[in-house]
Amino acid sequence: MNPEAFLILSAALFCIGLFGALTQQSIVMLMMGLELMLGGVILAAGTVWHYVAPATADGQVLIVVAITAMAVEMAIGFAVVTALFRSREVDMTDMAAELRE
Repeated sequence: MNPEAFLILSAALFCIGLFGALTQQSIVMLMMGLELMLGGVILAAGTVWHYVAPATADGQVLIVVAITAMAVEMAIGFAVVTALFRSREVDMTDMAAELRE
């Protein structure tokens, strides 16, 4: 397969994630949009790395580390959202912004 197909897929993932992050008010949906954006960036980075230096495994290791960091980030984010919902029943970004005051 050619790299253009992977780069188009990664751009589509990033755009869908950006649309989801900018339009949703639910904190969980916002986090899903951010996850899609990060997935698109990682896919693009992996594609470029594979076609620039296919003999080395450095890119694959970097991608595994990035995906692991994404999983940890999402687990912590969902824990914070769950704690917010249990303590104050806040599940929308507008309500969470009022917690600053």
